[in-house]
This record gives sequence, C-alpha cells and structure tokens, in this order.
Amino acid sequence: MSAPRSAILVVDDEPAIRSIIRAAVEDDAGIAFEAANAATGLEIARRERPALIVLDLGLPDQDGVDVCHALREWSAAPILVLSARHSDTEKARALDAGADDYLTKPFSTIELQARMRALLRRARMAPVPGGDAPLVRGDVVIDLANRQVTQHGMPVHLTPTEWDLLRALVTHAGRTMTHKQLFDAVWGRHHGDAQQYLRVYIGHLRRKLEVDPLRPTLIVTEGGVGYRFADHH
Repeated sequence: MSAPRSAILVVDDEPAIRSIIRAAVEDDAGIAFEAANAATGLEIARRERPALIVLDLGLPDQDGVDVCHALREWSAAPILVLSARHSDTEKARALDAGADDYLTKPFSTIELQARMRALLRRARMAPVPGGDAPLVRGDVVIDLANRQVTQHGMPVHLTPTEWDLLRALVTHAGRTMTHKQLFDAVWGRHHGDAQQYLRVYIGHLRRKLEVDPLRPTLIVTEGGVGYRFADHH
C-alpha cells in the first residue's frame, strides 16, 4: 500500500480477526478502521470513505451479502469478503452482490496482504461519481452515501423515485443513459411508457436542481435516446 497511506475498513465481529487484519494493514503502511457489526461498518464507510473494505459475511446484525449491496449503491471501493463458509454458492452470492474478492478463514497474513494490495491497485480506477466523494456542480452538491442533495447549502427534498432516478444518472455522470436503462433502474420490470414516466420525473428534478429548468445544464436531454448527467464542473 504505497503512499499516500490507504485507509482500510475491517468489519468483523471477532476481535482477534480484526487485530490480525489491523496488524497486516499497518505492516503495509495503511490505516485501519474497525467495526464489529454491519451498522457501525456502514456508518464508518460513509464517514471515512475507505480505499478498501474487508468484510466478514457472518455479522451479528446483518448478512454480509446485504452489506455488499448497500455499499454498492454509492461506493466503488473494493470489498474483500472473509468467510468461514467454504461453499461455492456462498462465494458466488458475495461476488454477485458486488464483492471483488473472497478469502476463506483461516487465512495467511501474506495472502491477505497480497490480495489487499491487488485490490487497491485495481481501485485506482475511476470512482463512482457522487459516491466515493460528493459531486459538486456549481451550487448543487450531491452526496449519494448520505442520500443528501443541497443547493446553495440548503437541503433539497427529493421523493424516493426522484432520488432513485438522480442516483442512476449521477453514478453514470458523463454517459448517456437510455430511456430503457433509466426506466429499468428506477421502476424495475413494471410495464409502462418509459419515455413518459421519465419526462415527468426529469421535469421534477430539473425544477428542483437547475438554475433554469427550461435550459438545463445538469440533466441534459439526448434527443430520442435518453438523458445524461453533465460531467463538467
């Protein structure tokens, strides 16, 4: 873990395992944050935005697979899953939920360090806009991790549907999302007119976020195709 020092979050309910991982992280010149359960882990992840998360699947308050899903709503930080369970089904569930790698307990410190280094190298790719760091566009600040949008420093209230639509656009900032991609992301498999649904809710978002809703600069229409969240500052 070359400089600058990487912050690693360890979420495991066994103090002995946490201390082993902390020692391995610090030996590689990193900083370790510890959490004994899912709730604390998610709270620290939102606050500290760690470069890597080491996550035990068998947590006392929530299944580790659900924690993976929750993290992936806003973070691109690599997740290294630890588990005492050896089945391929468990590994597949964790990887399908967004984990990047899997290590079965008991594990060697050398292998743990090597896998963490590999994940950190891969993680130096582009972060999730608005998730790994809040997205700032003029007076609008979008923080996906904390589900917060502010304009001129004041909170902007969004309905759950508006929030889901904004999150889909922001996590793909700079890329055109088709009507179908956005409709599937927000409404799932429900039947309906994707273009009409989107036109209504894009209108709501523009009224709340754009300086001039009739001349949008944040949520841009790509005629006949879909919408794009602007990637410029």
